Amino acid sequence: MLDRHPLLVIGECVADIVRLPGAADRTHPGGSPANVAYGLARLGRDTTLLTQLGPDANGRLIRDHLASAGVRVRTDGSGAPTPAAAVALDDAGGATYTFDITWTLAPTATGGPYQHLHTGSIATAMEPGAGTVLETVGQLRRAATVSYDPNVRPDLMGDHALAVRRAERCVALSDVVKASDEDLRWLYPDEAPEVAAGRWLRSGPAAVFVTRGAGGATALLPGAAVTVGAAQVPVADTVGAGDAFMSGALHALDSHGLLGEQGRARLHSLDAETLGDVLRHAVASAAVTVARAGALPPDEEELAVALTSAPAPKW
Repeated sequence: MLDRHPLLVIGECVADIVRLPGAADRTHPGGSPANVAYGLARLGRDTTLLTQLGPDANGRLIRDHLASAGVRVRTDGSGAPTPAAAVALDDAGGATYTFDITWTLAPTATGGPYQHLHTGSIATAMEPGAGTVLETVGQLRRAATVSYDPNVRPDLMGDHALAVRRAERCVALSDVVKASDEDLRWLYPDEAPEVAAGRWLRSGPAAVFVTRGAGGATALLPGAAVTVGAAQVPVADTVGAGDAFMSGALHALDSHGLLGEQGRARLHSLDAETLGDVLRHAVASAAVTVARAGALPPDEEELAVALTSAPAPKW
């Protein structure tokens, strides 16, 4: 039986309105942090999401969706409308987003205590709520490990230089960072993604994960790198793949006893073999998700099955 360490996710919920050529619109619960919280709960983790949800149909849809996996939802009580995004899928299942979003999270009691805090995406990029998120991270990181995924959405990032500074501040506060190669190319267009990731690693995190879609993923440690290729599965769409990667990675890190105040020292002395196992869990979790429509990450049984065919790590 896994230890059920309490985990906190802070960030936005978004109603994803999926548009396929020649088909009626479909609305799915989404938002990167909400997807990570849902994925963690699906994997049996004790998960709370601090977010904003409106008293509207989309808000009810998302709240019910999160509750179905066991996520506890805390809000700031503002009653702001639930954010929405139109998601256009191409013939290969690739997603392009158009957003109708505000993020105004006010200082709110988080409950707890928590062993780990995850955040990122719009929640750490859009003011005024981003300031609240960073302040909360600063308060909780003494007793909780922290993970961060910038999940760059160029249309919502505002001034580029400011967005880079915000991302780098979040990286410096974090123990684990995940970014896609596209995220890193947007933030640092004149720098190779692996070079930027290495610089992030030197600023404080124990590990930095870089995802490359069909190219698999690489995890960086000081002095080492581990790569796992993408699992060969039919792709329904890529919605929520990066979030499933993140929840799979956090699930594995906690299984290895590497999260929380007691796990932080072990996390920062992580060996490449253990990191390879974490990376396989993350890649397998993403593979399950892309093989079916919408952001539907695996449960524990589905992840165990996916791991039987996940590619082996390479050092």
